[in-house]
Amino acid sequence: MILKTFVEPPIGNNNYLIADEESKEAALVDCSARDENIPRMIEELGANLKYILLTHGHFDHVAGIRNNPDVKIVMHENDFGILNKVNNYMLMFGMPEMTIPKIDILVNDGDILKLGNLEIKVIHTPGHTQGSVCYLADDKLFSGDTIFRESVGRCDLEGGDFNQIIESIENKIFTLPEDTLIYPGHGKMTSVGWEKVHNCFM
Repeated sequence: MILKTFVEPPIGNNNYLIADEESKEAALVDCSARDENIPRMIEELGANLKYILLTHGHFDHVAGIRNNPDVKIVMHENDFGILNKVNNYMLMFGMPEMTIPKIDILVNDGDILKLGNLEIKVIHTPGHTQGSVCYLADDKLFSGDTIFRESVGRCDLEGGDFNQIIESIENKIFTLPEDTLIYPGHGKMTSVGWEKVHNCFM
């Protein structure tokens, strides 16, 4: 699997470009800003962007999306309400309004998406929002704002529930092999094993 990380405004979001090495089919995990480096990297890899995989509907994870009929936007349906309010938050941060993206594929827990021979498993992890999901590809988990290095996502926004996010981490993420690498929506990479020992919220 090919993996490239892009740290994007407005608040330092991690966006991840992943691709199948053989077919060069690619997906972008979250899309925080219109970054010319991402299409340039896709071109350099000779890749074909197939999906934008949204971990949840908060504005800082979707602000860079522009509808493209050749790229399917993927999200859990429980975050439709939050997605439809993104412009309220864009204005609060002094950012121009955006066109609400059309969601092409609704996913549920256990669904599988494919990039060539690479399988991406959807893991529904409500708590940060009700539609929060993680994407598991090989031994790498793209966790959005569910879990960070030695922390968890905030739960004081619409759809947040602290008990629920703890349950999602314990029952979904911590059941993965300890050497599973976690690529969060903000901050540094971590692993399941490290978080089991060092995450003070768990």
